[in-house]
Amino acid sequence: MNSASQQTETVAKGATPHQADGLMATLAQRVAARRVLAIDAFRGLTILVMIFVNTLAGVRGMPAWLDHESAGVDGMTFPDVVFPAFLFIVGMSIPFALGQRIAAGDGWWPLQRHILARAAGLLVLGVFMVNAEEGYNEQAMHMSIYLWCLLFYACAILVWNVYRMRSKVLATSLRLCGVAGLALLASLFRGGPHGELHLAPQWWGILGLIGWAYLYACVFYQLTRGRLAPLLAVLACCVGYWCAAHQGWLWAGQMDNAAHSSIALSGVVCAMIFFGADDKRLRRRYIEAAALVLALALTAWLLRPWFHISKIEATPSWCLYSAAICVTLFGALYSLIDLQRVQAWTGFFRPAASNPLLTYIIPYIVYALMQYLHLSLPALLEQGLPGAIWSAAYAIGVMAVVMVLNRLHIRLRL
Repeated sequence: MNSASQQTETVAKGATPHQADGLMATLAQRVAARRVLAIDAFRGLTILVMIFVNTLAGVRGMPAWLDHESAGVDGMTFPDVVFPAFLFIVGMSIPFALGQRIAAGDGWWPLQRHILARAAGLLVLGVFMVNAEEGYNEQAMHMSIYLWCLLFYACAILVWNVYRMRSKVLATSLRLCGVAGLALLASLFRGGPHGELHLAPQWWGILGLIGWAYLYACVFYQLTRGRLAPLLAVLACCVGYWCAAHQGWLWAGQMDNAAHSSIALSGVVCAMIFFGADDKRLRRRYIEAAALVLALALTAWLLRPWFHISKIEATPSWCLYSAAICVTLFGALYSLIDLQRVQAWTGFFRPAASNPLLTYIIPYIVYALMQYLHLSLPALLEQGLPGAIWSAAYAIGVMAVVMVLNRLHIRLRL
């Protein structure tokens, strides 16, 4: 199906009349039902670059533009755009994902339940991963933190694996085992010099931050019914909230989440510009996208004297410049892949794009396993050009492993 009318027909067939009216019907018709290869390619490329820059972070002698910018410095580097690209593509996917669930028959409450469950899963994963990074007390835990991590990832796979077995009882039993394992590992965790601290959100971690941004973007997308003008107004409100909270005028507890949500909302806006179910010509869509890039960049430039560019502080100037870059990159990818049909090269990225969570955690599993077994890389691969080549090869290798895991029907889905 590739038109709004066809998607509306699907909703009418797959949902009850109650589910297909009001907000649900509006959201179902908001974007044309279609598979956009450029979105998958963008997601896959982002994951590949994320693994590369994370691996490269441990390599000495790299140029400054390949390292995250330090706190307090007014500027951003290439790696500082990777996390925003994650947020942006999450936002771009929301109109399609929610529309597909509505077309499959989800009413209002099942849709909210799915959104909340997905956001909660990301928050849980983020909290576990953050606590494993620092502040732990292995002596008080009576186990290696790396063993704890490996058990955590095993339990996470049990909980969020997509089971294809016929026995629903067995699949449910495996999920419950995973949940019980996570609860046990949470109770075993200890931190602080005397083991007095328990598992808690020191910060939410990358996955947790994505979870918050996803939750807010979904809420705002529904409240605005996917209309461009209200979405842009909410995006501006998120930026304004960060600025006001930074000045002490509003509660700062959700300040960074508001900033990250502005990037995700930029993705939602980009999706509506390019794929909104209306009869705008392609040229008009690209003009609107260019106007969005200009507005984002101009606002970032105007705010920079007061709020300098900083990924670590999640400043509006960093958010908006990153969003402008992402809109530009997506426009180029969409032209190349979906319009000009240069698609053969995208096949390598599709497995990771369809299984992003598993792809994301594989490097962490490998790291924990190597540390637990006291294995390390040769010193040659930890510096200079050999280290850069190794980082690229490792990233490509992880993507290849995911191809194999997909064929073995090992997929994680929140």
